[in-house]
This record gives sequence, C-alpha cells and structure tokens, in this order.
Amino acid sequence: MADTQYILPNDIGVSSLDCREAFRLLSPTERLYAHHLSRAAWYGGLAVLLQTSPEAPYIYALLSRLFRAQDPDQLRQHALAEGLTEDEYQEKLERVILGSEAARRHPEEVRGLWQTCGELMFSLEPRLRHLGLGTEGVTTYFSGNCTMEDAKLAQDFLDSQNLSAYNTRLFKEVDREGKARYDVRLASVLCAEPALDSEVTSKLKSYEFRGSHFQVTRGDYAPILQKVVEQLEKAKAYAANSHQEQMLAQYVESFTQGSVEAHKRGSRFWIQDKGPIVESYIGFIESYRDPFGSRGEFEGFVAMVNKAMSAKFERLVGSAEQLLKELPWPSAFEKDKFLTPDFTSLDVLTFAGSGIPAGINIPNYDDLRQTEGFKNVSLGNVLAVAYTTPREKLTFLEEDDKDLYLRWKGPSFDVQVGLHELLGHGSGKLFVQDEKGAFNFDQETVINPETGERIQSWYQSGETWDSKFSNIASSYEECRAESVGLYLCLHPQVLEIFGIEGADAEDVIYVNWLNMVRAGLLALEFYTPEVSSWRQAHMQARFVILRVLLEAGEGLVAVTPTTGSDGRPDARVRLDRSKIRSVGRPALERFLRRLQVLKSTGDVAGGRALYEGYAAVTDAPPECFLTLRDTVLLRKESRKLIVQPNTRLEGSEVQLLEYEASAAGLIRSFSERFPEDGPKLEEVLTQLATADARFWRGPSEATLGQA
Repeated sequence: MADTQYILPNDIGVSSLDCREAFRLLSPTERLYAHHLSRAAWYGGLAVLLQTSPEAPYIYALLSRLFRAQDPDQLRQHALAEGLTEDEYQEKLERVILGSEAARRHPEEVRGLWQTCGELMFSLEPRLRHLGLGTEGVTTYFSGNCTMEDAKLAQDFLDSQNLSAYNTRLFKEVDREGKARYDVRLASVLCAEPALDSEVTSKLKSYEFRGSHFQVTRGDYAPILQKVVEQLEKAKAYAANSHQEQMLAQYVESFTQGSVEAHKRGSRFWIQDKGPIVESYIGFIESYRDPFGSRGEFEGFVAMVNKAMSAKFERLVGSAEQLLKELPWPSAFEKDKFLTPDFTSLDVLTFAGSGIPAGINIPNYDDLRQTEGFKNVSLGNVLAVAYTTPREKLTFLEEDDKDLYLRWKGPSFDVQVGLHELLGHGSGKLFVQDEKGAFNFDQETVINPETGERIQSWYQSGETWDSKFSNIASSYEECRAESVGLYLCLHPQVLEIFGIEGADAEDVIYVNWLNMVRAGLLALEFYTPEVSSWRQAHMQARFVILRVLLEAGEGLVAVTPTTGSDGRPDARVRLDRSKIRSVGRPALERFLRRLQVLKSTGDVAGGRALYEGYAAVTDAPPECFLTLRDTVLLRKESRKLIVQPNTRLEGSEVQLLEYEASAAGLIRSFSERFPEDGPKLEEVLTQLATADARFWRGPSEATLGQA
C-alpha cells in the first residue's frame, strides 16, 4: 500500500489552459511585453530542475532530446514498428528510449543520460521518494550531507549578515580535521568576475561563525539567469509605464548581481503598478519545497486580466478594512494601516515553476507586506480546469451531498480564494524591534489575549517569519489563511459581494466548509509515516483544520470508515450544516486567535507546539488516521496535468500556440518552448548538474557523475 502513492496511472487527466480570448484582446505592444516576460519565465523555470533532485536535469535533457528527434506520434509508431505492443510502449521506457531516433543519432549521449537518471527516476528507495534533508529525503537546495542542524546554523549565519536565504543554496564539505566548510551560493549571472559595487559584492568573502567556516559566493544558475535577463531587457521596451520599467530594471539587477534587496526594490514598483493589463511576477518566490522552509523556488508567471471577476474582487477589497475588524484578534495585532492592494482575476498565459496555484498573495517579503502592501491574484482559467471532478470520481462524500457539492464548488472556491488571499495572507501584524531598538508596538499597553500579560517575545532586526518558523512557516501561514476564509465566508456581506444571497448563500457556506473537511481527509495522501512528515504545505494545513473541527465535537464533523460498493475500504465525511455557526465558528475563532498571536509575537516554541500537535497523524481512535490514509491512497484521484500555451514571435507579431489536452499535447508544448536553443539548454543543464554531482554522490547516487 505504501508504494501506491508514487505510482501514476497511464490515463491521468490532462487539461489545457484557455487564455485565447484574453490574449486576443491585448494590443500588439501588450502582446510583445507578455511574450518576452513569458520567455523569461520559461527560461528561469529550468532552474527548478536544479532545485529539486540530482537526477532532474538529466531527465529533462533526456526527454527533450528524445522528443526533438521524434514527436510523440512518430515515437509511438517507431516503437510499434520495432515490435513493441501498445502496453509495452506505455511501460518499457528503456526499450523505447534506446530504440529511438535520438539514440540512433547520438547513441553515447542518450545511453549516458539514461544510465545517469534511469534507475533513480524509478527508484522507490525510501530516502529517494520525497523531499528532505540528509537521510530523511532528497533535495538539491542543500548538499546531500547537510542535516537540519546544518540548515539551522546556516540560517543563523545568514541572519547575522543580514542575508536572505531566498536565492541561495548551501553546500557543505568537511576537511581532514573534521571541520565543516559551508558554501552559501547566491543565484546570479555574475560569478567571480569583478563588478561594480553593489550591496552583494561586500558580502562575497570568507567568515568564521560558531567554529565553522562560511564562504559566500555567487553564480548559481548563471547561464540560465543570463537568458532570463536578456528577455527582461527586451520586455522593458514594451512596458506600459515607468513602474514596469523600473520594476524590470531592478529584476535585472537582482538576477545579475544575486541581490534579494534589488528584487525587493523591483517588488515595490510592482506593488505600485496598479491594475495592469498584463500582470507578471518573477523570481525566487515560494519556500514550500525547501525542507528547512527558507529558500525560494524559481517561479515566473504572465497573465491577463479577467475584468468581470476582477470587479467582484475589487468590491471585496473595498470592504476589506471593515471585514478585518471581524477577525478574532485585538486591533493591536492588525497592521497599523491597511494598504489597499490590487486584487484581480487573471487568465494565465504562462506559469513556470513546479506547479500552478489557484491564487497568489505576493510579495513574500515581510517588511514590504507590513509597510508597503501586496497584491492578490486569482487565476481564473486555472480554477476552471484544475479543480473540477466528475461525479463518479467524487470520493468520501454522502450521495445526497454530491450534487450540491458539484453545483456550488466553483462559486464557493472563488469566495474561499478571495478571502484566503486578501484577508488571510493580507492580515495580521508582526511585532518587530528594529536595529535601533525601536518597537513597532506599544510594550506598555499591548496585551497578549491568550495570557493576559504584556508581550514577551517579538522579531529582532533581520529575522523574518520564514527564518524564525522555518519548516512549519509555509504550512502554518496557509492554515491561517484557509481558516480566515472559512471564518469570514459566514459574513453575509462577503457572499453579497459575489452575488450570492438567501438559500444559495447557505449552500455556498456549507459546500465551502464541506470541501475543507473533505480536503483534510484527502490530505493524508501527502503524509509520509516512515519519517512522520508532511510533503505539501496546503495539504498539511487542511488536515490541521479538519482536526480542529473534529475536536470541536457536538457532532459537527464525522469521518467514518465504511466499505465501498466494490467491497474495498472506503470512508465518508459528514458535516452538520446546522452546527457550522454554533459549534464550528467558535472553534475556528479560538484557533485563529491562537495562530495569529503566536505569529505576531514570534513565539516559535508555542507555535510549533500548537501546529505540530494538530498536524500529528496517528492511529488513535476514533478516526484512526493512519488506517484512513491507506483508504485515501486506495481511492485517490491523480492530480491533473496542465498543458500551457506558448507564444512565438513572427516578424513583429506575437502568435499564440495552443495544444490539445493530452499527454502528446503536453509534450509538444515543451518541445516547442525552446525551438532555437533546446540543444544548448540541455547541455547547460547537464553541465551545471554534473559540476555539483559530487555533493550528492553516495552509495545510491554513485552514477551521477558519469553523464
């Protein structure tokens, strides 16, 4: 049973992102702006391969080479002509690859790539199944010999030098005397070249810190970031205003020098660029996949405004200050001034990274969010395809809930995403003492509502939410935002904004809460009992909320094991809609207040005790979650694959290239993404991976240096 979560069916669902109408409405200049930003995002997204696992760049290079020589239909016909059956074509990858046209043209290179990544690609060795540090999993944010203790030491070092971890990786070597030497490597175009003074150059040196040697260097992903910078420079020529021009100039500075401070400056101009027709953001953004929780995965998106849904979100923004007062913590725990953000619904043209979210609240820099604001976006065409489930595949719901769920899941999700992003991530204050010793709160008058005492803890200068709460920060914050969504959807004004009233409003509330309860059960797929860890921040957050609502008791929520019509184990979730306000709301209120108070005060010990307590997965009755996890794995629906379009510059005009919703369409979209420099990019990726292969070479990775 344990291995089934790592096996995907051949008939996995595939959907295409539809942005044709939004793209059609762009002017020629806006299309050129969107095109070059998309190119920058796609180039930068290749860095994610180098942030994931040692074999990932080789897998990409192998598949890229395979499908450059033959498109999916040609490869299939070739394999069948060579004597493979249809089933063998789906399952015997080594025979397909080594018998391909690519292997015929370049036998040594293709065989070398396969030998480097083939075994690792399919390995279910426990450590290689999931992300983690040292013996707990695999990651390339850290060398293979780094432990959680190394990560904590490195974070303390970075804090001491006022350096952000967002654009770094950490490589550890031990000398003959047993002394650890750490290389903190910044992502940048520039490597060791002399450069004009910037805030980064003075940091590029050796340090002694707590008995260990640290060296700050730069040049990580250099050739990839060079391509990003080239496209950002081209996009500047088509910027709509000075905010966009200055934003792009700072991004160029950031990626060239390795400066997070420059990226912050670019983000300031981005925040000030209100209501653009073409929206975008790019950089080392989300820290979900760093096992320590501080390093950002490269991400870039480009999207166009959906005016009808954006109008609803703007009305929500207009009510935000009033709705913030409804949240269950004292006003001193809220930002001193609500900085009215942009909130738009967007149709995605490009989203480069490891996945596509339903909504985003950025930037993630605490200092900017607290003092200068943020933006919210809901990704409408993603919502339209990624989160739909046919009735026959709806698991764990009562039959009489299914039709209601299907009818209202879309509208309820719009409401939840809006509240989650704007008033979830957009709420709450961090108590900070700056470098001069000044506090951003009144130490004499502000009282902790949980203890009745004055504030005892806060953030020191240089500390951030991510650096302080590390590997629980992302999930804890997602849990807080999801809880805000559930809590505020009970407010009549919110549903009126979305045009939902009366009995329909009650149905939307019920489906929103029911969806969260079901999601908490589905989340068990992303828990790894062998190492007692969660692999996905949002899923962990939803399980925690399920635990909170179960703890509320009084029959509000029940999760009951059953036997399905096929005779196999099954389960049902039940939510008593008559008790959402009387039992659910007070429970969520108490929990939300505790989450916010612990976050505001930087109380790491209290925050961990609360959050990790609810996130623990045991087989204790009555729910027996570890047993239920087996049922969830048995009944799981594989996550859909999303096919994204490409843009192509033909003369001075930009064309939109769309692809069918199939595995072949997905492959073609990638094959046509880099038409001119595909072979060069394959070479760059494998060279970068090979240069660092020694940092992950061990008994199970010994082949990595042979490509």
